[in-house]
Amino acid sequence: MAFLQEMFLLSCLVIFNSLLSPVLSRGPVYRPPPVEQLTDRFPLVPFTQGMSILFGASNVHLKNNGSYADIILDKTSGSGLVSKNRYYHGFFSAAIKLPAGFTSGVVLAFYMSNADVFPHNHDEIDFELLGYAKRRQWVLQTNMYGNGSVHTGREEKVYLWFDPTQEFHQYTILWNNHHIVFLVDNIPVREVIHNQAISSVYPSKPMSLYATIWDASEWATNGGKYPVDYKHAPFVGSLGELEIVGCSMQKTNSTKAPAGCLKNTTVSSLDPVDGEEYARLSKQQMAGLNWVRSKHMYYSYCKDTTRYKVMPAECNAH
Repeated sequence: MAFLQEMFLLSCLVIFNSLLSPVLSRGPVYRPPPVEQLTDRFPLVPFTQGMSILFGASNVHLKNNGSYADIILDKTSGSGLVSKNRYYHGFFSAAIKLPAGFTSGVVLAFYMSNADVFPHNHDEIDFELLGYAKRRQWVLQTNMYGNGSVHTGREEKVYLWFDPTQEFHQYTILWNNHHIVFLVDNIPVREVIHNQAISSVYPSKPMSLYATIWDASEWATNGGKYPVDYKHAPFVGSLGELEIVGCSMQKTNSTKAPAGCLKNTTVSSLDPVDGEEYARLSKQQMAGLNWVRSKHMYYSYCKDTTRYKVMPAECNAH
């Protein structure tokens, strides 16, 4: 009888563990809920067609006829790519595999910005993957600035529910006049709704898309407490499955959005994510967002009462 009881308990344990995914995060977590695969709706773009080398040319390696790219940080330099066009709203996605091993102080960023055109009132939408201090894991940070509002950091941080160093995972920005949605493997991890409380700092000008890897020791690890250890270099971030679909404008001296994409016009085919289906999250997407925020988010600026004695207005908006 004791043997049968032991076998029964062992079977239950095996079944329970099969429902969990062991990852380099805070231990095993439940698998994410199913969501719509938005990345299946848009075409892939070779890096050679959609992006150019921004810096660290010797540390950018294009592969498979430009379908994939490695961006590398070593002791000589980081590296980065920038889109050939600027975009006013759109859908921007890449599959990323992060460096393994000890990566404290290393940051890989996939983001949008127009700081090169508007140095004093720029807009920015950020995915920042942070090599975490003293741990063999990565943390995902999202952030947003509008009209130069850099004095108010709007960071949120989550632990990933998978090991981002073992295979590629998709990181996506959806930006339109209704909201900004950050998605990982098509699961929303954050939604910034464009309402009156945040309208003055909501990104409103055309931006370029960037992918960079760099040494952020002094910024990302408690003021340089755990700097990049170049004994573990090179740090290689691999990129693929690039999707850039939006209201584009060539990089000229003009800083205005194309007329077909202005906010006060009717919906234009030039802006593929301004339709009703992209105006709000579906029930499945809301379930995914709530799953991430209840189980994996460990920091939100809206909860940081030490940092903000008076919370930013959008934190109290409903």
